[in-house]
Amino acid sequence: MSAVLDARVAAAPRASAIEARFASLRAAGRKAFVAYVTAGHPDPVRSVALLQGLEAAGADVIELGVPFSEPLADGPVIQNSSAVALTHGVDLLRTLDLLAEARLTVPVVLFSYLNPLLAAGPSILDRAARAGAHGVLVTDLPVGADPQREAWIGGGPLDFVRLVAPTTPPQRMALIARHGRGFVYLISRLGVTGESELAATLPDSVARLRDATRLPIAVGFGIARPDQARAVARMADGVVVGSALVRAADEDVDRALRLARDLRAGIDDA
Repeated sequence: MSAVLDARVAAAPRASAIEARFASLRAAGRKAFVAYVTAGHPDPVRSVALLQGLEAAGADVIELGVPFSEPLADGPVIQNSSAVALTHGVDLLRTLDLLAEARLTVPVVLFSYLNPLLAAGPSILDRAARAGAHGVLVTDLPVGADPQREAWIGGGPLDFVRLVAPTTPPQRMALIARHGRGFVYLISRLGVTGESELAATLPDSVARLRDATRLPIAVGFGIARPDQARAVARMADGVVVGSALVRAADEDVDRALRLARDLRAGIDDA
């Protein structure tokens, strides 16, 4: 690992709204509901209403997807939502406008590919923080892939949330977590985003990651129903739901919010 990245991470202790939210939930004996939606979907006006509604429905953290023309890590539901948002002219800068308009009080993590961040220029992380973002997750920038750009993101004002795959060896898990902040996003299964059954190996994956980091662990990919959310909440610190909410929003924002409330209830039953 580059000394540049190690030094930047070590020199960047700062208050984290995301970690504070997880800590307050832990103190209350509760688990985090992390809700993903794509900015500008189903359209810019309803996108803002959806963000505000998710907060009211009990989301503790919102992951706000930045529309991108080549979302290769995403399944068909989120790919389609990204394409729809792009037809409405929603890019990264417009995403930040929508976020600022929503005036959320819960922490927000931008969920982006690397190219939109690079295209927006070196001030984009500060602009995102001013718009109301607290973290950033870059799907195609694994630890060690580009130390200079990792140092740029890790040294900025946003928590750099890192992804961990279920097949990651323990030593690599510890390395990834050491270069992240906010929480660690554990992918529940291999493949792209989407709705599916939980992997039988998930408890072991969570346990191995728990041994490798003191950061909160949020599990995502495939979680669509309250019973699944309840099962994940019993082993992790947070539950991430994306495709199911986006699919529901395709039909009606109120339907997505009803699902969010049901997921919140499922998590609270854990």
